[in-house]
Amino acid sequence: MIERIAEFCIRRRAWVTGVLLTLTLILSWFALHIEVRTVFADMLPSRHEYVQTHEKFKDTFGGSNMVTIMFEVEQGDIFQTAVLDKVRSVTLGLREVSAVNQYQITSLASKKLKEVRASTAGIESRPLMWPDLPADAEAMAELKRSVLRNPMVYGPYVSKDLQATLVTVDFIDRQVDYSKVFHEVRALIAKVDDGSVKIRVVGDPILYGWVNHYLPETIQLVLAALAVTLVMLFLLLRTWRGLFLPLLAGVVSAIWALGICRLLGIHFEPLVIVVAMLITSRAVSHSVQIVNRFDDEIELLPPGSDTSRIAARIALADLFRPGMLGVIADAACMAVVALSPIPMLQKLTVLSVVWVSTLTVSAVILTPVLLSFIRKPHGMAHPLNCLPGLRKVLDLAVLVCLSRARYAVLGVSLVVVVGAGLYALNLKIGDANPGSPILWPQAQYNQDSAAINARFEGVDRMFVVLGDDSRPDLIKGNEALQAMNSFQRFIEAQPEVGGSVSIADVLPQVNASLREGNPRYLELGDTGNLNGSLMAMLDSVSEPGDISRFADEHYANGSVTLMFRDRQGETIRTAVARIKEFIASHPLSEGQWHLAGGLIGVMAAVNEIILSSQIEAIALALLVLAVLCTLVYRSSVAGMLFMVPVIISNMLTFAFMTWKGIGMNINTVPVAALGIGLGVDYAFYIADRIKEEIAAGSSPEHAIRQALHSSGMGVIVTASVLILATLLWWVSSLRFQAEMGLLMAIWLSVSAFSALFVMPALIYVTRPRFIFGERAAEPAASAQPAPFQPA
Repeated sequence: MIERIAEFCIRRRAWVTGVLLTLTLILSWFALHIEVRTVFADMLPSRHEYVQTHEKFKDTFGGSNMVTIMFEVEQGDIFQTAVLDKVRSVTLGLREVSAVNQYQITSLASKKLKEVRASTAGIESRPLMWPDLPADAEAMAELKRSVLRNPMVYGPYVSKDLQATLVTVDFIDRQVDYSKVFHEVRALIAKVDDGSVKIRVVGDPILYGWVNHYLPETIQLVLAALAVTLVMLFLLLRTWRGLFLPLLAGVVSAIWALGICRLLGIHFEPLVIVVAMLITSRAVSHSVQIVNRFDDEIELLPPGSDTSRIAARIALADLFRPGMLGVIADAACMAVVALSPIPMLQKLTVLSVVWVSTLTVSAVILTPVLLSFIRKPHGMAHPLNCLPGLRKVLDLAVLVCLSRARYAVLGVSLVVVVGAGLYALNLKIGDANPGSPILWPQAQYNQDSAAINARFEGVDRMFVVLGDDSRPDLIKGNEALQAMNSFQRFIEAQPEVGGSVSIADVLPQVNASLREGNPRYLELGDTGNLNGSLMAMLDSVSEPGDISRFADEHYANGSVTLMFRDRQGETIRTAVARIKEFIASHPLSEGQWHLAGGLIGVMAAVNEIILSSQIEAIALALLVLAVLCTLVYRSSVAGMLFMVPVIISNMLTFAFMTWKGIGMNINTVPVAALGIGLGVDYAFYIADRIKEEIAAGSSPEHAIRQALHSSGMGVIVTASVLILATLLWWVSSLRFQAEMGLLMAIWLSVSAFSALFVMPALIYVTRPRFIFGERAAEPAASAQPAPFQPA
């Protein structure tokens, strides 16, 4: 069948080229119109308990797209007209920002922060600084005193040293456009930023806005990596076909993938450009293998009019199986990610599988078809020959594999893999460092985040809900309020939780106010009736939306909002474990606790999904790979044999991630899954060439020599080129892209080493029947090496 496919493609090369060119031109129009954006809803595992709680209560207690702005002075305190005027201007200006939740803008200049006072005339609740700024020094002093005696403001919204204050604002998840919000908020801040006050801003809309901000730099890095790839291919392969055909394979696969995904309505996530580069590297790799095999066949064929067609047909026929197996393995290993309930990973899976599948057209078929048109295949584009240096590496590989050193390589590889595997058990799920792992620690966003966390209780929030929809006024009851109070004291013992707030913190203020501010009464009432009365009084002087931070309109559900100083995976897991511990040890007669909303609640859900599915996904990907190899080579031994380079590359890569503190999160999971397929691609070409030589009657020694000097040359060329190109990502302003580029380079290095040294040695030692046939039983010494034919 493979021979017939190769014969048809070369015989009908004009038709094949014309059809592929036409489809490429059509799809290029759709590819140019694909959307490049981040959709927050796609990051949520909608069926997870925490996400369901978040979706139900986010409009009341705050969503996960909260932005925090800090105004900070170096001298004096914030109680200056010039400083407070900036706070007021930004607070009012936020009302005009896209997708803003008008009821979730909180600052000194908003109506949300109030002071409750009681006198003989009655109980009064009034905003601290609204609608106007303090008119004179006395009014400013009174504002300062009001802040200092209000624990709901002093600490949470004004720093303890009085040198900073916060503005918080939430956005409607389903409407937020990160790039738009990022530019609008920065423009608003720029209007009031005259250098006298340090203004810092954080939050997911700002974080992903920074990702889009660096998109032009990312494109420049893509172009630089492309330029390095082209220069290296031109230097090493010394032919124009070795330069342009791998480039064309990468471009065609990108056009087809983006065009098809545009037709399917799938947008392009900026962060997954690393995955795109990884897949494109496979297109270059497959194409280089075919070009290299074409060059080998040209050397063996006499010059003639049909030389290129014959060499192209042989290259297509001989490399069709390993090429297609590599493509299918990459696609299948990536497809297991679709089992995750996270829409972003599911859409990314579709994009990746489509992209990988296009390599069948762009590299496996198009490259040999175009090679068949070459008229003078024996010429070289420049006299500089770098290949002798690479052949020395291949000679070393042959020497190692055919000598007793092969046992040392296999033994050391086993020890290294076991050690790396044990070390990789410490790989963290979720973010592994404070701040955002997407940006470098010295990035402005992470610096702003650290500064706010140093002065306040924490930037990132989680809310836990206590209630029952069928029980109105449940939160007014003594049991619910005491449970909230006890829960807050318990959870705040975790150092990473900077503070918490609930309605149980507000009622003591009302209670003390009714008794002329006597601090002895700064506590909840002793009975449910008293607490209910306090809440009724608070409700009577509140405006619509004032209580929504703490309870819903029927008082059936109340929230406890926790402030976190970091979003590391271990911090979130510890907090969730402690919350569950408290719930289990403090049963309620009425109502129940619901976990968990806000940004930290959503991240907890994502981390739990990744933790539960990570081992399953890796195991399933390995199983898929084993089944594919078993079916293609009709041998269960093949399935086990080809798992060896995959296990080596993945264990070493996971160990590196553990060492560098790179967590397994929603951004790194796709790269890890695709890496399973990447780890075996090179091995397919080596093993298949050995099988081909054995089938032609060569001895095992000669077969290994020929495979390493032919397919091995393709491996070492593509590996060296792509490793150098991916290392360029280390200069990226996005830490995630830099680390993933380094991760790709490690994967490629280990995969190339495994293909050149480990796999031939393992094949020579084990003599698998699917490669050697019945000759596998012959002792190694009985076979005499055949004369070596240079590639």
